[in-house]
Amino acid sequence: MTLLSPAFPTGAFSYSHGLEWAVHVGLVQDRACLTHWLEDLLKRGSLWNDAVLLAAAWRGEAVEDLAEAMTGSAERHLEAIEQGAAFIAAAQAWAPGNCRSTYPVAVGKTASRLAIPLELTLTAYLSAFITNLVSVAQRLAPIGQSDAVAILHGLEEPILAAATRAAVSTIDDLGSATIMSEIASMRHETQPSRIFRT
Repeated sequence: MTLLSPAFPTGAFSYSHGLEWAVHVGLVQDRACLTHWLEDLLKRGSLWNDAVLLAAAWRGEAVEDLAEAMTGSAERHLEAIEQGAAFIAAAQAWAPGNCRSTYPVAVGKTASRLAIPLELTLTAYLSAFITNLVSVAQRLAPIGQSDAVAILHGLEEPILAAATRAAVSTIDDLGSATIMSEIASMRHETQPSRIFRT
């Protein structure tokens, strides 16, 4: 939990994963919209792919290049690589290592070296990712604290289910069907005023 806590210096707070643009254009404007957006990422989007790649890395598979190739836009690439580098640097006290990896691959490799169980690692990673995006939405003002807590509570079971599913996944299970999220990421880089890096 320490490795995936908001206090761990990966800079996650500065990335919106395209959510800032989605809020800006009205695609995500309330609790229901945000819940659907996050659940889609978790079940059939970039977050699902992260979970599959994390699991493969935990098992020792060489998925660094594949994980980097799966970042569909310049901003997603920046987000994955920068957070991966920050995670590796911050985790040196626990698991010394020096490789270039995306964030999910870096987490998977580190957890494996530390003998942290895969399903626990996946649950913590998915929960941290979702929590960060809920925090992003709070800063962009479409939801308040009560909504944020309700969303996190409502996504507990889907997070556990995704972690269980990803723990037995293979790279053949990679795939995304959240086209609007990918477009949001691409459009964000040309958004005139913005708070977040992605």
